[in-house]
Amino acid sequence: MNRISYFLFLLFILVPAAIMAQTIHYSDFDREDDRDINFEIIGKMNNKILVYKNVRWKHKISVYDNTMKNLETIKIDFIPEKTFNFDFVIYPDFFYMIYQYQKKNILYCMALKMDDNGKKIGEPVTLDTSRISTLADNKIYTAISSDDRQKIMLFKIQARYQKMSMVTLLFDDQLRLIKKSRELKEYNDRKENYDNFSVANDGSFVFTYDKQTDNRENSNELSLVIKAPLADEFVYHKIELEKKYIDELNLKIDNLNNRYILNTFFYNKYRGNIEGLFTYIWDNGRAGKYAAEFAELYDTLRYEAKKDGQLRFAFNNFLIRQVVVKRDGGFILTAEDFSSQTRGYNDTYNRWDYLNNPNSLYSNSYYYNPYYGYYRPRNSYFNQSVRYYAENIVVFSISKEGKNEWSKVIQKDQFDDDDDNFLSFSTMNSGGEIHYLFNGDKKNQIISDQSLLPDGTIKRNPTLKSREKGYAFMPRLSKQVGASQIIVPCTYRGFICFAKIDF
Repeated sequence: MNRISYFLFLLFILVPAAIMAQTIHYSDFDREDDRDINFEIIGKMNNKILVYKNVRWKHKISVYDNTMKNLETIKIDFIPEKTFNFDFVIYPDFFYMIYQYQKKNILYCMALKMDDNGKKIGEPVTLDTSRISTLADNKIYTAISSDDRQKIMLFKIQARYQKMSMVTLLFDDQLRLIKKSRELKEYNDRKENYDNFSVANDGSFVFTYDKQTDNRENSNELSLVIKAPLADEFVYHKIELEKKYIDELNLKIDNLNNRYILNTFFYNKYRGNIEGLFTYIWDNGRAGKYAAEFAELYDTLRYEAKKDGQLRFAFNNFLIRQVVVKRDGGFILTAEDFSSQTRGYNDTYNRWDYLNNPNSLYSNSYYYNPYYGYYRPRNSYFNQSVRYYAENIVVFSISKEGKNEWSKVIQKDQFDDDDDNFLSFSTMNSGGEIHYLFNGDKKNQIISDQSLLPDGTIKRNPTLKSREKGYAFMPRLSKQVGASQIIVPCTYRGFICFAKIDF
């Protein structure tokens, strides 16, 4: 083989490998950033990565460059001492930090515009205030934004004396108030649940309401609630369940097709076994139901989804994690086998205790509290030892009519004691495929990467492995910040740091 041929041979072998390679950059750790910290990855602006951190009453924003070198850490010392419930709405050149604080019996919800260096632009703006009683819950405000970030919805929910008050404030991207509305309803916190609060690009406020037959039972009444941008009325659209029962609900807004997509697993009797997947699609343009499908889960899928046990129990611990909408109105739904087992008190666990436990990733309540995807310091139920299990992933492709086109199973087997931050998975949507990322070894130092292609093919990609020892990844808490770039929190010697992975 001559030199030219040999060079071409090496080029043929090495170039594909280089294309497939991923690069990982780690941030340095701050000794204040131990595992008791709370954090949120704000996002990427002007080639800078911003991360909010909170340790007790100390708040700060760390700014990293494209190699995760810390450019500056800004102490947020210009806000009142006891400030809580931070929300962030990010734009290309700035972001809003929305926060709350209490002074005597007055609760303030504030917004501050900040630049890509974590510096404030102007002064804080008061969005709303509330008078609360001494013993009342002060975490009543939640801020959410539309997919295009042109609408910001601030809402507060207060429940007292079997009544619930909901106040909504709709703002544009300059924090100019568009509409303020209020609703007062009878409310039984043991049987009624409000959840999945979302705002569409046109400013419509959408959420779900379900009612249980008894405390901690499955729900058998379901409504989709819609408040038009300039309307005061909250319209409840009752959904026919055909004498079936549900528990966990997932609502996704399809802004491109002006539709609202609702999914839930269903039962034929309360406290029964999961029989299938219920999909309900609301066409907002026609102001009516577009599709409603009860799809039973067949035995072949049950056998593949659960490694052991009887087939009828196969989906009893599956939780809906994510819905990705396709351009044609169909969508990809991902569910995961996730459960917990309390040890020392009793050795049993079930879906209903898990969903209703205040320490779980999912907890039904009258205020919006999305546990999944947020870091939680090491904890346990009432000082008991808890083992968490995160097992197989099932992916469904659903047509725009709500019919199941195909389903695939991604095999994984994870567990951990008293800590679920290293379990479960995250996804990265690169346009042509969806990457499913999860820890593939017991030391959490290797990330498995399996891709879902448009035709349902599952492709195994090379694993992501740190060249440096001691880093443990938390893929569930990661955030995609670019077309092929993701920020993954990790730990190193007990401290929190962050890894930027370029695919």
